[in-house]
Amino acid sequence: MRTFGVEEELLIADPVDGMPLALAADILDVASPEGPEPNPKEPSLKSEFKQEQIEVNSLPCRTAKELRAEIRAGRAMADSAARAVGARVAALATPPVFHATPTTGNQRYAAMGTEFGLISREQLTCGFHVHVSIESPEEGVAVLDRMRHWLPVLLALSANSPFWMGADTGFASYRTQIWNRWPTAGPMDVFGSADGYRAVLAELLGTGVPLDEGMIYFDARLSRGHPTVELRIADVCLYAEDALTIAVLARALVETSASEWRKGDPPSSTLTPVIRMANWKASRFGINDQLLHPLERAPYAAADVAGALLRHVRRALTESGDLALARTGVANILRRGTGERLQRQAYGRRLRLSDVVTAAITSTHQGGERSDASLMSL
Repeated sequence: MRTFGVEEELLIADPVDGMPLALAADILDVASPEGPEPNPKEPSLKSEFKQEQIEVNSLPCRTAKELRAEIRAGRAMADSAARAVGARVAALATPPVFHATPTTGNQRYAAMGTEFGLISREQLTCGFHVHVSIESPEEGVAVLDRMRHWLPVLLALSANSPFWMGADTGFASYRTQIWNRWPTAGPMDVFGSADGYRAVLAELLGTGVPLDEGMIYFDARLSRGHPTVELRIADVCLYAEDALTIAVLARALVETSASEWRKGDPPSSTLTPVIRMANWKASRFGINDQLLHPLERAPYAAADVAGALLRHVRRALTESGDLALARTGVANILRRGTGERLQRQAYGRRLRLSDVVTAAITSTHQGGERSDASLMSL
């Protein structure tokens, strides 16, 4: 069984007015008073691009049960430390209320702030990254080439960022639009081999636009520090159960793609501009309208496209024991909506963006079923 783990970027917010708070360093001091070395038996916290967000890293897991516990423990750990400094954490992919802020912290982030101007000052977005183990870089690139056209479905199922700079954007995942302003972000062409992948990275780095390999922001990539494929397309999910569903689907997608490679099946022939269209529709509508079907390359109802993904990875889900969990998780998302829909419901009660953050703080630490009530009770 392939191991898998997740990185969740969480917003640090004032629990009263909902404004982001630049307290990442203080939260880390509370969580690790004796130094930065993480406990090898529990999730770990780290700072991210902005001081208004904190990243929670799970341990590698073999089962969905283990990962569920990691996700919940990581969120609780981050929130406990945030409470100690007068803040809370919320799984919001964009802050509903926000003003551009300078990037502070380490020297690399400061250099990025100087180089990329307003893009970096406005880059307060929170993503959800799933790491799935691979046996070799060659297998990893084969996986990237064979799952690229399915990734927009994961984006739609995770959409959790309708508000930006105090306004309803009309998008389900506006984080995608903000994130894609980075020059290396988005889908990529078929690489063909590990050597082909490295050749593309070398050419991109040779332009001098990305400052280093860490700025290679493909929708999915080989991890630099771990023997994993890293799927980076999703919004951070409002509910822990939705995060688990996305992670389980991601692992099954990697296993299915690796199996196709071993059988000699060719990579996806979908043109990269078409995948960009699929990303855009997923970003705009989430699960509320049509999505581009990864095989038909035409608009289909979101439920039909989600069903196609489940069928595509069914064998891998069955082998891992995750089929029932994935089916139930997708059905719940389709029934009650992603975080995007529930944020808008919270706002609609009193037309206060602070209510969105307050409700999200509660929902971040509850399951999807119970959190419906918390968002509608305002």
